[in-house]
Amino acid sequence: MASQIPIDDTSRAAENGHDDSTRQIAPDLAYVRAVLANVVYYGRPHAGDRGWVLIDAGVGPATGMIRLAAAERFGRDSPPAAIVLTHGHFDHVGALEELSAEWDAPVYAHHLERPYLTGDAAYPEGDPAVGGGLMAMMSRFYPTQPVNVSERLHLLPEDGTIPFMPGWRWVHTPGHSPGHVSLFRDTDRTLIAGDAFITTKAESAYATLFQSPELHGPPAYFTIDWEKAEESVRKLAALHPRLVITGHGRAMEGPEIAEGLDLLARDFKAIAVPKKGAYIAHPARVEDGSAYRLD
Repeated sequence: MASQIPIDDTSRAAENGHDDSTRQIAPDLAYVRAVLANVVYYGRPHAGDRGWVLIDAGVGPATGMIRLAAAERFGRDSPPAAIVLTHGHFDHVGALEELSAEWDAPVYAHHLERPYLTGDAAYPEGDPAVGGGLMAMMSRFYPTQPVNVSERLHLLPEDGTIPFMPGWRWVHTPGHSPGHVSLFRDTDRTLIAGDAFITTKAESAYATLFQSPELHGPPAYFTIDWEKAEESVRKLAALHPRLVITGHGRAMEGPEIAEGLDLLARDFKAIAVPKKGAYIAHPARVEDGSAYRLD
């Protein structure tokens, strides 16, 4: 079994923009490749003050890029209604503290991510033993310390709704992190998957740079529970998404996406799970953050 699922170019999402600029993939949805990870903008262009939502917040060096793309899309001095997080890994929250304070924006996340967003607990360290390329090899050096946005942090509603995103619902998709969520809109089957699965090989620096479109499991070096990760992919496959934007890689659309995701869910162990790694046989059970709580 191949370690990835290639996607034919005809299923690639229609995008406007270049690799380092905003890519619009739906009238009210766009994203920016912010150095290592994608950040997503929900809201129509020129939505204005509090008329849009930011999903995830990239790495620290991308703060200016995220701010500029927001100003160009929605207008200057147009802060978001909220920032919604798929999870709190360093490449998804790097600009969070600065931008949430600057914009005075509430931050929404799953309750199991809370310790990593209030400064209380660190994530388990990255696992270079999973192999696959330079990005995995360097993962032992990736930041695992939490950010602290406790003054603005809110928990996602238990009923599955997402504040300021009518028609969308959140789906708990743990495995890559305890409180990882994906966002889904039923009307057009659009999925914001975070790192539950991705469309490039995150372990490889070459793939990260050039991003050939192909389905992969979650970034292996930070995935701490492979059984839950498999369950999460199955849950998302059952939604039969047509348009997908993941935390890493290009947005994709078309019937081939659902077919590829079905294959990934069916053969997850062969396709996605590394042959070795610290969390393969012994998942990191960190639901309450206590195992990695800071003094």
